[in-house]
Amino acid sequence: MEQLYAIDSPDEILSPGLVVFEEIVRENIVRMKAIAGQDQRLRPHCKTHKMVDIIRLEVGMGIYKHKCATFAEAEMLAVGGAQDVFLAYNPVGPNIARAVRYRQIYPDVRFSVAADHPEPVKALNDAMVAAGIEVDVFVDIDTGLGRTGLAPGAEVRDLYEQIDWASNLRPAGLHAYDGQNHQTRLEERSTAVDECWNSIQDLKNDLENSSLAVPAIVAGGTGTFPLYARKDDPALELSPGTCVLHDDGYEQLFPDMQFVPAALILTRVVSRPSPSTVTFDLGYKACASDPPAGSRLRFPNIPDAREVLQNEEHLVVETMNAANYRPGDVELAIPTHICPTSALHAQVWVIRGRDVHDTWKVTARDRQISL
Repeated sequence: MEQLYAIDSPDEILSPGLVVFEEIVRENIVRMKAIAGQDQRLRPHCKTHKMVDIIRLEVGMGIYKHKCATFAEAEMLAVGGAQDVFLAYNPVGPNIARAVRYRQIYPDVRFSVAADHPEPVKALNDAMVAAGIEVDVFVDIDTGLGRTGLAPGAEVRDLYEQIDWASNLRPAGLHAYDGQNHQTRLEERSTAVDECWNSIQDLKNDLENSSLAVPAIVAGGTGTFPLYARKDDPALELSPGTCVLHDDGYEQLFPDMQFVPAALILTRVVSRPSPSTVTFDLGYKACASDPPAGSRLRFPNIPDAREVLQNEEHLVVETMNAANYRPGDVELAIPTHICPTSALHAQVWVIRGRDVHDTWKVTARDRQISL
């Protein structure tokens, strides 16, 4: 076992169980802050971990602005002490009423939402007028991902003007997530970021020339935020997510980033079905299954491990050292994709030093807490 991930007494940890190494989490946050340069430039996304205890760590380290994708996450952020919460998701249907309720329950939290269409914007303003409160709204920009948002152009200006004119909405700025920029070569990723940034700057200038204030630009994700951090614009806010826990997928995709995986799955041998294979209690109900089968995990202590079969509750691994394993033996595996993996666990075991120090609830794994 790599010394980095040593646990002296794992017997109390149920398997498969997500374990979080607290010192590594803290080091990843320190690294994130160092890249940003100033804490006020950071708006990390909490969807990776969904844990109020990690939010409290970040707030305690001077990070007060946060980003989320669900109302459960938004509520968790407020409970954890966040002062400025951006729900980077377009509220529609019942979520418009939830936005009203959020503002009523947490009046001291600056709350903002995303929008890319005039009809939900009107519905949101009508609901805020009826409640006698206001909310901030970012216009969501499609930087090339093709998922949500408006392409830079006249539609953005029209929607931004609608928000500016609305009696109970305040224009917060532009949201420019570039999740399509996963280039492994740093030079290629840097070029792609420059193209996105130049487009957003042109859009910002156009809005400001029309006397529309653009208070903030929330840009980038984990793989691109270090490149946006080089940009000199006081409106810029950086929104990394995965790097707080990190994972093996980003470890392979972005070798230039100096973060360390902090969340691993503790698993136990349940069978040794052949001389060359070992079966662990680590099915795809315990780790994200969006990576292709055979590439969902990495075992630090089994460098030749090859995933040959995974079902709901089982993972069969082929290794030259299969004969060394017995039922009950413990191993740790690094998930390829930690974000959906976190949501599969109700709690995590927190390792401090080499000991189980605490358990943390995965607070926002459900879509609703109380709102």
